[in-house]
Amino acid sequence: MESQIKKLHGLMQSRQISCQELTQNYLDAMERDNIKINAYVNPTAELAMETAKAVDKKIASGEELSPLAGIPMTLKDNISTKGIETTCCSNILKGYYPIYDATVWDILQRQNAVLLGKTNMDEFAMGSSCETSCFGGALNPHDLSRVAGGSSGGVASAVGGNLAVYGLGSDTGGSIRQPASFCGLVGLKPTYGAVSRYGLIAYASSFDQIGPITATVEDAALIYDAISRYDEKDSTCRGNTGKPVSESLNNSIKGMKIGIAKEYFDGIRDDVNGAVQNALKVCESLGAEIVYFDMPALKYSLPVYYILACAEASSNLGRYDGIRYGYRTPHYGDRNEMICKTRSEGFGREVKRRILLGTYVLSAGYYDAYYKKAQNLRGTLVKAFQDAFGKCDAILAPTVPMTAFPLNFTAQDAVETYQTDICTVPVNIAGLPAVSIPCGFDAAGLPIGMQLIGSSFSEAVILNIAHQYESAVGNTVFRSADMGVKL
Repeated sequence: MESQIKKLHGLMQSRQISCQELTQNYLDAMERDNIKINAYVNPTAELAMETAKAVDKKIASGEELSPLAGIPMTLKDNISTKGIETTCCSNILKGYYPIYDATVWDILQRQNAVLLGKTNMDEFAMGSSCETSCFGGALNPHDLSRVAGGSSGGVASAVGGNLAVYGLGSDTGGSIRQPASFCGLVGLKPTYGAVSRYGLIAYASSFDQIGPITATVEDAALIYDAISRYDEKDSTCRGNTGKPVSESLNNSIKGMKIGIAKEYFDGIRDDVNGAVQNALKVCESLGAEIVYFDMPALKYSLPVYYILACAEASSNLGRYDGIRYGYRTPHYGDRNEMICKTRSEGFGREVKRRILLGTYVLSAGYYDAYYKKAQNLRGTLVKAFQDAFGKCDAILAPTVPMTAFPLNFTAQDAVETYQTDICTVPVNIAGLPAVSIPCGFDAAGLPIGMQLIGSSFSEAVILNIAHQYESAVGNTVFRSADMGVKL
């Protein structure tokens, strides 16, 4: 699969297309197709054209462009952008214009990335379908009766619908990998601490991580190299401690050990299991050795994740009280009533559910029974992964037990929707890197994804395996949606 970023970079440098022409193509496609998939909630056409003009000026003067200069892209609406409305797709933050940029956006701006707009998401990143957005959910570009996934559904819908070359999302429990899987894309969740979270509006601070959604593995590697820098504004950020991962994509995987934890395949749909097993055979044909083992601690993942993430959410979202910024109820008697009505009216149903769950597990009398026990089990899961990486170089697993579900699936059964996170949340609990890549289609033609999980800061390893797999299967597991800009 050819890197779209490199292809467009070459076209602009050789003056076969100007950055303004390229940007206008994407803006025209957004005008035509966004109404079908609802990927963008806040287009930034004026800013995009201003940047495109600046890039064309550099090309005209013979200046060498940075790799991401002039490439049309998008940001999830929970990444702060100075002077550009950032809502987290919640009524409580409508009208909020940040006074500073997130570090990742600051880095990309300095490289003259062309921001086409902010994209749709589940409210405060809480959801697996994008349907908890106050703007209505983003749709799957491969089937408009299906969800794009969540919570970074807008980014996946935009990139999958060819309305952006790449986008940045955030992954707290699978929010990059799951929509990437549903939309037939590559989604990279970096190691916790590899990319700065400064300016990312917090859901669960010990889980949140920013990463790219792209059409190819090489594009994901290029974006990761650009944004994985040490940032003194985020005390948990170390940046990429090794050499650029894009330089390690063409290494042979002969002799590498790929691990299979049997628990990842419990309850997986047959067609998903079949596609992942076929991918495993491709890896074997490339010389990789398959290692099977048990990870019984994985069964604790879902309860541990939902207890800890909801606890952190109940704390992080305490700041939205109608006093400092965001929505404030227009009718109230005193301060207490104002705060109560503001939060009741401003937050959606799913956010309120998770705040209540988190407040409960942190309350006196229940803290030891739930929160403390979940923290102890988090340590057990971290240790289980450390033991597993003593036996293999990377773990291969399904990304989601199923393909994109129909619209309103979440409304019918919230608990069943939570269970679709079973394959993605262990990575966030342990702070590990993982990349989801397409590996086939179901009978209805919907994409199936698999993920490669690595030890801390081993992005170069998992992206190299993913790239070798991608090169071996070619276009057989990748399919572009019939809309947007055709490169």
